[in-house]
Parts: sequence; structure tokens; C-alpha cells
Amino acid sequence: MSKRLLAFYGDDFTGSTDAMEALHKFGLKTILFLRVPDEEHLKAFDKYPCIGIAGTARAKRKEGMKKELTPILEFFHKMNPYFVHYKVCSTFDSSPEVGSIGYAADLAREYFRNDYYPLLVAAPRLGRYTAFGHHFAKFGEEVFRLDQHPVMSKHPVTPMDESDLVKHLQKQTEQNVGKVTILDLEKVLEESITATSEDILLFDALEEKHMSKIGDIIWDKKAEDTQFLLGSSGIEYVLGEKMEKEGGYSLHSSNPLKKKNIQSVLGFSGSVSEVTKQQLDQAEKDGFHLEKIPYELFTNDEKALSYLNQMIELLKVKPKLILYTAKGREDAAIEQTRQHLLQAGIEKEDIGIFIGEKLGDWTKYMMDHSEVERLIISGGDTSGFVTSQLEIYGLEVVESVAPGAPLCLAYSQNKRYDGIEIALKSGQLGGLHFFENIFRVG
Repeated sequence: MSKRLLAFYGDDFTGSTDAMEALHKFGLKTILFLRVPDEEHLKAFDKYPCIGIAGTARAKRKEGMKKELTPILEFFHKMNPYFVHYKVCSTFDSSPEVGSIGYAADLAREYFRNDYYPLLVAAPRLGRYTAFGHHFAKFGEEVFRLDQHPVMSKHPVTPMDESDLVKHLQKQTEQNVGKVTILDLEKVLEESITATSEDILLFDALEEKHMSKIGDIIWDKKAEDTQFLLGSSGIEYVLGEKMEKEGGYSLHSSNPLKKKNIQSVLGFSGSVSEVTKQQLDQAEKDGFHLEKIPYELFTNDEKALSYLNQMIELLKVKPKLILYTAKGREDAAIEQTRQHLLQAGIEKEDIGIFIGEKLGDWTKYMMDHSEVERLIISGGDTSGFVTSQLEIYGLEVVESVAPGAPLCLAYSQNKRYDGIEIALKSGQLGGLHFFENIFRVG
């Protein structure tokens, strides 16, 4: 097998499919594993120049991150591709305590010690921009500085109260963090960048010409020893563009076959973003039946089982069904659920993981007891915990339905899950008609 071009780890599942989709757009064959693959599974995809591993580090504290990331970093180090990318959300949501990007970079230094780590968070195609170190994200038709963003500034776990990404990241790592501004990009030479004393270097980008320049800089770091990269799927976009120009890599001639005449679709939503609220409201107008999950079920397995059996029966008459935890940040169910779980002895920092794992168990139960062939999971953290429960070992893009939220084909050794189609989307992505668009594919 020839040396792989890129191996990436996504710190949540929707971010991982986002990165895979970006590579897919450039024709690059990519397989996304849901855990470190064994030799048999790896060999089955040995002609794929790009592989990824989806994870849930964004929702974890340092102890959990270290436990998850160490075997993955060891695997990537042994594989020795040209590039290894630690893929983060394009809104950079993180903190020193939860989902620490800086801590991930510190762990990576044990395996990849060469030179500075390029950091690219901007992705203009997704409405994400960085200027003079400050990050901006599109919401609707407007662009907001990150600390003023209607959604990310109010993230339930890691609210972004700092738009200066250098300052934000510096709180998470002892490594030195610097930046290359738009003005620097206009004049800087590669020689002056390689002379930097910084350990991590953030790149500004507002438009595609900036991305192309950054792609050139990163591509010039392609060498026998693996180069470690940090950032959003902007990394995949700039590398994909360079790979396409360079040629010589395994391109897909067609997408995996998509299922036709889908009779039913099941959705689970754990996202409370305003974007998801609008999508759920639109889904209802598009003929989906929505059911709000009673928060009491999270601590009562007997009642939860009864409820799930009711939902399985409901699927027979309402074949476009979405179960959701809350609609938007103002939904009273959010605080009711939080208080209920705190009273049940769940630690505040573990509430997200607890809910995600429950949703995963419930999704698997409904899939095991129904004939649903297409599944939609909404919410970055939710997607990770749900998909992890489904005995799936890999995903491949079937179709790019919306930027950052593709429909994927699942690989599994369990016949029930091998070949099902699954769409994972973060709270911010997908477009207004996302649920209906997924249903109509094929």
C-alpha cells in the first residue's frame, strides 16, 4: 500500500463527516472509521488515500480526552501519512476544561514533534472567517463575531465569550500560539514562516485566495515525516484543492449506490440551537411527525421502554418521525432536564454525555425493532454518542445534501446496520429543509 496522504480525527461525529465530505468534493476516496480500525478493515480500504476516525473528545474533560486520543495518535503515528489533522468545529467551541483543543495539541506533541502546527479555522464555503486573529461565523444572512454570535456565544457547554482565537487557545496550552494575518499573507514568504518561534500558528482567511495561499504553505510542509495540522474542515478544502491539482491520487468515479424509494426515516435531535429549531419547525410543515421526548424518561428505563415501543408502532403510520429533546434555547425542557438529572445525581459536566448515551441506546432499540433504512441525527455531540451505539465501524459519503452534512453509507458486521444510510448534522448546519431533503435523496 502506498503512503496515505491524510489521516484525520474529528472531535465530534458531525465534524468528522464534514471533513470527509470536503475531501469527497474533490473526488478523494475517504473512509471514516468510528474507532481505530483493525488490520482487516484497514486493508479493505487500502486504496483510499484519506482516512478519518470520528470521536467525541469535544464533549470530554482532559482525562476522557487522553483515554480516547492516545491510541488514535499512536495509530496515526505508526501509519505515518503525509498529514495528520486534528479536526475541530469551525466555531472553535472549546474550553480549558471541556474539549480542550490546546490539550489535544499537547498530546500530539508526544508523537509529532516537527516544526510548528498550522492552525486554520476559517472555512469561507461554510461562512466561517478569521481576520487579525478574530473569528466570525455566519448566521442566516448575517456574519457575527464569535463572542456576539446568537448561537455560539450561548453554547450550553462551551459558550464562546472570546473571538480572539490566539487568546482563546493560549488558555488551553503551554505551547506558544501565534498568528499570520491577512496582511502577512499578502506579503509573507514561506521562509519567514518556517523561521517562526511559535509552536502553533493561526492563519487568517476571508476568501478563497487566502485559502489557496495557505494551501500552498501547508503543502510545502509535505515530507517523509508526518506534519500535524489543527483546524476546521478548511484544512480538507485547502488540501483537497492541492491534491486535485497535483493528481496521482485515487479518485472515486461514482458515489456508493443510494437507496431508492425509502419508505420511512427516523430522526433523533439533541441539538438546542436556533438553527435546528427552525429546521424542526420546517420539517413539521414538510410532513414530518415530531415527538418531544419527556425528560423523565432519562432516569426511568421502564417508562422509556414503553415509550419507545409506542414510537415503533407510531412509525408504521407516521413514517417520517423525529424524536427531539428541546426546540431552541428558550425551551423550558432544557432547564427541567438539567434539574431532573442533577437531582438524580448526575454531575453537571456529565449531563451532555449522559443524555447522548441514552439517546444512543434508544436509537439502537428502535432500529433493532423496526425496518428503518435511513437515519438522521441532529447535534454534534448527540451524533457521536448515538452512532457509537449502532455497531457501525465505518461511513462513506453517499451524497452531499447540504454543506457539512452529507448522507452517508454505513459499514457494519451486523447485517441490520450494514448498508443503512445515516445523516449526521451539527446544530448549525444543514439548511432549512434539511430533514425533507435527506428523505428525498434517491
